[in-house]
Amino acid sequence: MSTDLTGKIVLIAGATSASGEAVARALVGAGATVLAVGTRPEALAALADAVPGVDTRVCDLGDRSAVAELAMRIHVKFGNVDGLVHLVGGWRGGGGIAGQSDEDWAFLERGFETLRNSSRVFYEDLVAVPAGRLAVVSSTAVDRPTAGGANYAAAKAAADAWTRAVAQGFTKDAPNAAAAIFVVKSLAGLEAELASRVVDLWSEDPSTINGVRTLLTDRADGENKSADPARM
Repeated sequence: MSTDLTGKIVLIAGATSASGEAVARALVGAGATVLAVGTRPEALAALADAVPGVDTRVCDLGDRSAVAELAMRIHVKFGNVDGLVHLVGGWRGGGGIAGQSDEDWAFLERGFETLRNSSRVFYEDLVAVPAGRLAVVSSTAVDRPTAGGANYAAAKAAADAWTRAVAQGFTKDAPNAAAAIFVVKSLAGLEAELASRVVDLWSEDPSTINGVRTLLTDRADGENKSADPARM
């Protein structure tokens, strides 16, 4: 049976990527109200045209005060959000350790800050609703970092640690909530699979996904494997 998300409010951070469009389409198809957040109005307009029914919001998630204002506006119109899907990211690499530039680090660190800000601001929402869900995308680089990708791996590791901390908070504050980490080598070609897995989070036992890093693969090629068997 397909997961019915009628009545769920799900915010997608970094919604204008290919993965963001795929996730938005799947969530709308499951009946959820989707709040697509990004920084580029023209890209958000294109997303709204591609996925009818999506509610688009312009916000710099790297600015905590802007995220707090976004949350206030969402609460007035919709109430608490049931899900936060964080898709802000990007790759930056360099020539070995000495080639890891401050400019690349600033770009990657901002991706982490958007997760930190949005999860802090919407944490109480995810605790208050019957089945709050946080979903993030991580990388195999966390487990196998290279010198050329040191900045990238470090930023992803920080996001992993933060999400696991959120998961531990859920364990204490809302056992029916869950923070899930999908791990990929490359997300290209797995956008539809990610979208399907995000929708399925609401039909999963939270104790089996909370704080768990799951290696994302195409289900046609076999079942997903735990990238880290640790449970929170």
